[in-house]
Amino acid sequence: MGIADFKSFLKVDLVTVIKTIEPGSELEPEMQGYVTTSDGVKIRYGKWKAATSPVKGTVLILQGRTEYIEKYLETVGDIRRKGFEVVVFDWRGQGGSDRMLEDPRKGYIDEYDEYVLDLETIIADVALPDCKSPFYILGHSTGALVALLAAPAIPNKIRRMVLCSPLLGIGKQPVSQGAIRVLSGTMTALGLADSYLGGGGTPLISKPFIGNPLTSDLARYERGKRFSEDHRELTIGAPTAAWVFASCKAMEKVLDPDFYAEITIPALFVLAGNDEVVDNVVAERLAARLRAGSLLTIDGAKHELLHETDFFREQMLAAFFAFVPGSDKSS
Repeated sequence: MGIADFKSFLKVDLVTVIKTIEPGSELEPEMQGYVTTSDGVKIRYGKWKAATSPVKGTVLILQGRTEYIEKYLETVGDIRRKGFEVVVFDWRGQGGSDRMLEDPRKGYIDEYDEYVLDLETIIADVALPDCKSPFYILGHSTGALVALLAAPAIPNKIRRMVLCSPLLGIGKQPVSQGAIRVLSGTMTALGLADSYLGGGGTPLISKPFIGNPLTSDLARYERGKRFSEDHRELTIGAPTAAWVFASCKAMEKVLDPDFYAEITIPALFVLAGNDEVVDNVVAERLAARLRAGSLLTIDGAKHELLHETDFFREQMLAAFFAFVPGSDKSS
C-alpha cells in the first residue's frame, strides 16, 4: 500500500470508532475532522463541549508518541465534567493524522519544529475560532516536550500547562543517552533515518502486561491492547533513528538556559515515581529553574499517569484541577 492510499485509508471517523467502544456514548465529539498545516500535513482532531456550565475554558491534550485520540476518551470525560471544553489531536506520523513514510508503522519526523507546527495549527484553526478561552495544555511525555518547545511563542494564548512524565531525558537503557544520540545521528547521516531503532513494527501495548513500563492497571492496559488490535491503522511501532535523533536535539534545546529563560507560562510538572521511560531527575532540575515551574511526584506510579490505577490517576487529576484556575468550584 502506497502512502497516498494509506493517507486515504486513515480518514478515521471518530464518532464511528467511539460507538464501537461505547454505543450511545456521551463522548461523541461536537466537532471532528482534519486541519492542514502550512507544510501540507493533515492533522486529525476532535473537540468536545463542556458537560457543565459555566464553561471555564478549553484544555488541549497533547498526547505522547504512538498515541491517538481514542486513548484519551476517559480523560476527556473527566475534564468535561469539570466544566472545560476539550481538544485532542494526533501528531503527524501517528494516530489518524498523515503518515510521513511509505511504511505507516514507522513514526517519523525530521525535527520537533514539525510537531510545534501541528500544535500551532490546532491553536489557530480549532481552538481560537471554535473554543472557549482561556486555554490550558495537558501534555504527556512527547506532548509535554512539544509544549515546552512551543511555550516561548505562545505565552499570550496558553494560560497554564500541566506536563505529565515529560520527555526531557531518556529513561533506563543499556547505553547512555549520549551514545543513543550519536548512534541515531550517525544512522540519520548515513541515510538510515527511517530505520527502526531498538524494535520493529509491533506496538508496545501489544506486549504482555507483566513487566510493562507504562501502567500498573491491568484493566486499562488490556482495554488499550484490545483497541490497538482492533484499530491497528491508528498504531505505530518502535521509533525510527530520525525520531530518536530529533528527540535528543529537542531535549537539548529545552534544557539550554537561554531557551528556557524565555518560558513564562506557569507549568506544573507531574512525575511518575516509578517511571522507567523518561528520566525524572532532568525534569526535576528544569522545573526548579523555570520562572514559573512547579513539581509534583506521584510515588509508585508508572509512566502513563492518565492510564494508571485509580489510586495514582486520581492524584494526577487532582493536581491538574488544583493547578488550573477555577476548576476547584466545579462539582
